[in-house]
Amino acid sequence: MTDNTRDGWTGGQRAFGDFAPGLVHYTDQVLFDEVWERPGLSKRDRSLITVTALLVGGNVDQLRFHLPFAVQNGVTQEELIEATTHLAFYAGWPKAMSAMTIAKELFGEGQETSA
Repeated sequence: MTDNTRDGWTGGQRAFGDFAPGLVHYTDQVLFDEVWERPGLSKRDRSLITVTALLVGGNVDQLRFHLPFAVQNGVTQEELIEATTHLAFYAGWPKAMSAMTIAKELFGEGQETSA
C-alpha cells in the first residue's frame, strides 16, 4: 500500500503511483530522502556526479530531469556545458553530443546560464 501523504521526495510516486511500489519506495525514500541527504557530499556535488554518470553510461533521457535538478542544486549551466565538453574526451563524442543536445533543448540559446 502506498502512503500518498508522506513528507519527503515524491517523484517516484508521481511517476509510477501504485504501479511499481518497490521502485517508488527505493526512488523516493532510499535514493532521494536518504542518499541525497547524506552530509558527506553537497547536493551540488551529487548532481555533478550524477550528470557525469548518466552521460558516461549513455543514459541521456534521465538528463532531462537531472540537468535542471543540478542547476537547482547550485551547478551553473556553464559548468554543465563545460563538464559535458570535457567528458567528450573520456566518455566519447556521441554521448557528449547527445547530452549537449538535451542541455540545449532545456537551457536554450540565449537564456540565462547561471543558477
